[in-house]
Amino acid sequence: MTRPFGALLLGDARLPTGGHVYSGGLEAGLLAGMPPERVPDYILARARTVATVEASAAVLAYRAVQSDIACLRDVHDALLARTPSEPLRSVSGMLGRGLMRMARRLWPSHPAVGALLAIDRAPMRPVALGTVSAVMGIDEAAVARACFYDDVQTVASATLKLAPIDPIDTVAWVLAIEPLIESLVERVLAVGSIDDMPAVTAPEAEQWSLNHAGKTRRIFNA
Repeated sequence: MTRPFGALLLGDARLPTGGHVYSGGLEAGLLAGMPPERVPDYILARARTVATVEASAAVLAYRAVQSDIACLRDVHDALLARTPSEPLRSVSGMLGRGLMRMARRLWPSHPAVGALLAIDRAPMRPVALGTVSAVMGIDEAAVARACFYDDVQTVASATLKLAPIDPIDTVAWVLAIEPLIESLVERVLAVGSIDDMPAVTAPEAEQWSLNHAGKTRRIFNA
């Protein structure tokens, strides 16, 4: 598999790893009263906070596979510490489990896959994404970009199921955020260690996730 092809594969929502059950917290936000016209602002806020943290974790996991695979668990622990909401931890673990299942099937003897399986709980998606990307030979800039793109596209796609909107508008949102994403990719690549890993949070979105977890009528897990 070529590296560009692998990066496209990981950024494809049709990859059978469970992404269809996740709205990037959008459903929780709309149920809490966020108007649909604020979704582009929500996407921007996530890019600067949640997605930046997760992309940093993905890149650090990628580097751990390349240099010191024993550090993979440390990266995972650091991401857990930056994800205080248990519902968000849970859905990330579910998505990570989907990537892990794919990795076990396709690269069962790779040491990185074994290290991923050795994590005490289902690996959070960014750590699994960084690990799988390293196994596939994708470069770290593509890993960071895929992480950001997935976050943006997850929210944009979920909007189509949750609010009355022209689908082309969501395409415009994704294109409009590209310059910011590219600058954030550079920031993420400059993270040299777990100690440098961003710890920015989105407290309101975290509270939304806790409220959403108790809902009995919902479309998405989170």
